[in-house]
Amino acid sequence: MPGATILHVDLDAFFAAVEQRDRPELRGRPVIVGGGGPNDRGVVSAASYEARRFGVRSAMPLRTAAALCPDGVFVPVDGRKYQAVSREVMAILRRFSPQVEQVSIDEAFLDVAGTEALHGTSDAVAFAVRETITRELQLTASVGVAATRLVAKIASDLRKPDGLVVVPPGGEEAFLAPLPIGRLWGVGEKSRLVLAEYGVRTIGDLAALPPDTLRRRFGSMGPVLHDRARGIDPTPVGGGEAARSVSHEHTFDRDTNDWEVLERTLLGLAEGVSGRLRAGGVKAGTIGVKVRDSGFETHSRQRSLPQPTDQTDLIWRTAVDLVRAHTRGMTVRLLGVAATNLTDRQQLSLFGSDDRQERATRAMDEIRQRFGPKAITRARLLDGTVAEPFERDHLHAPEARRVGRPPGEVEPDE
Repeated sequence: MPGATILHVDLDAFFAAVEQRDRPELRGRPVIVGGGGPNDRGVVSAASYEARRFGVRSAMPLRTAAALCPDGVFVPVDGRKYQAVSREVMAILRRFSPQVEQVSIDEAFLDVAGTEALHGTSDAVAFAVRETITRELQLTASVGVAATRLVAKIASDLRKPDGLVVVPPGGEEAFLAPLPIGRLWGVGEKSRLVLAEYGVRTIGDLAALPPDTLRRRFGSMGPVLHDRARGIDPTPVGGGEAARSVSHEHTFDRDTNDWEVLERTLLGLAEGVSGRLRAGGVKAGTIGVKVRDSGFETHSRQRSLPQPTDQTDLIWRTAVDLVRAHTRGMTVRLLGVAATNLTDRQQLSLFGSDDRQERATRAMDEIRQRFGPKAITRARLLDGTVAEPFERDHLHAPEARRVGRPPGEVEPDE
């Protein structure tokens, strides 16, 4: 077993913490970041620990957050500012190791193997990383230290905020055993229900199951789950998967087949997705749509683009084409737009980019960041029948961005 040289660094309540740092009057108060205010139909992007004491959580509807925390201070998302602070954090991490894998706007792995002569033990590096972030940026971070990415990630979540958890080599299985099964990568709600049939409630329960049993129920992912339950994760730092997605969706108050309403709703959703892409500094190579009809049947379609984009109009036109082709005669309950195959690299077309459109888009973003998300909007979206899009996962609101995140829920074999 290699040494415990992998650190997972996770900033605490990042968006809310940045707002409290920059606005002293918010310190010690319950801060809720997201949307235009307590009556907005959006969702919470981040909540300070003061707000979390009232039960406020990320992805919760803002109106629910307002009901739980009547004294909460609602602040709009400022993606450009959070991205700038994130770059400062990543620059600090690279002082301690050249092997840094940023997995979201507010978290990263780093492998400090071979840096002992410069910075000391991994425990010392973890302490120094937290101290440096606090001293230079006035933010706190929680750090997990272990021999694998999986265990380091789980460790960093256990003592938030401002926590430090070190799992010594050889102690991975004992560390994981008492934790609830939902903390393990790859185990979602459906998998938890299936595992409950076998009496699995903790990660240790899963580790005790015979691998053949898991293979029969989960196919090729069965042995992977068994390894993870024992703390085995061979993925090196820098070897994670590609970014996942940004998606927004909206459920109509009344099911509709009015194409004007559907098209206008898709425009609002495309604006939300494109704004998140730009705030996260990424572009999408594939656009997908999700349509749920009045019978609760869900239909999904996607299309690859000739070149990656973060522009609203192209995302909207693609979504409209996909929905139009597959909703003839359908009464729609829910619409969603998703951007996938995300890349941080600037992709240039053969004929160059549309500089005028990009300059106009940047100008609109700057106005919204300065004066609020509703300071400027498209005339077509002024009709009050179209609600704000519900923000789903989750590259996401920038805080939900996950580059290199492990696979999600495992679907058991039928």
